[in-house]
Amino acid sequence: MKRVILSAIATLALVGLGLFWWQGRAEVEKGAPPPLVEEAPEDDQDSLPESDPGEMVGPEPPEATELTREQRRFFRYDRNRDRRITRTEMLASRTDGFRKLDVDGNNLLTFEEWAVTTADRFEGADANGDGELTPAEFATTAPKRRRKPACRC
Repeated sequence: MKRVILSAIATLALVGLGLFWWQGRAEVEKGAPPPLVEEAPEDDQDSLPESDPGEMVGPEPPEATELTREQRRFFRYDRNRDRRITRTEMLASRTDGFRKLDVDGNNLLTFEEWAVTTADRFEGADANGDGELTPAEFATTAPKRRRKPACRC
């Protein structure tokens, strides 16, 4: 028992000594003078380095091609641009919708979670509250299309 107590006291003493040494070293570094900065000669301070490329010509910039609608749709899914769509890339666009439905956040969509969301959507569309959707009421459940900007400025 005495050995355990003595070793604990010795450990605390060593830790305390280490802390004092560490803080003392920080104080020395804090009071140290700043490093010397070499000044450039006065005639070179305002001039920029120059180089002569001579006859060298850089590569031509790539030409932009118009993508078809199907190619644009393909590249929305192909995130890493390897011209292959993996299952993960295909399902990535659906994760936001899934997370909205997964109320408890356990990555499992139960029937109750789906049913509550569907029932809320139905009740929101049923304007007159009769428990039935007319064609006009059903049309309000269609996904909202985003308007394209008039110009791409």
